[in-house]
Amino acid sequence: EAVNSRNRAEVEHLEVFADQSGFIESVTQCLQEADKLELWRPVGIYDLGMLIGFAMYGYFPEPAPGQVWLDRLLIDRRFQGRGYGRAALAALLERLEREYHKKRIYLSVVEANRPAAALYESFGFRFTGERDTHGERVMCLRTR
Repeated sequence: EAVNSRNRAEVEHLEVFADQSGFIESVTQCLQEADKLELWRPVGIYDLGMLIGFAMYGYFPEPAPGQVWLDRLLIDRRFQGRGYGRAALAALLERLEREYHKKRIYLSVVEANRPAAALYESFGFRFTGERDTHGERVMCLRTR
């Protein structure tokens, strides 16, 4: 569900475990970034009406031919270890394919975040050998 004035405060209270804090920006930081750059699409992840996580994605037309990025994905610490990350990633990938119809989806991951990298690899993401502007390792999924 899109983050808006109705759910923003609740979404901003999502948290990861302390040892995961270096793997992703806070939700507040993500939303501030989305406020500045309208290409980002921040969404709350819900299970039967209960907020359990957050993601942010977007399409960047430059450099040509443009790229779709799944830039942020987090499951609140209270809900981790229950399969929500896998379910959320599957739903997000389906949404990205439906919205953008692109052959590739990109993301980046902090090198030390092996659990996230393993999850992404299980969906077919592969490391490209590139790093993003923050030094994170870039991964790409070919959807077709």
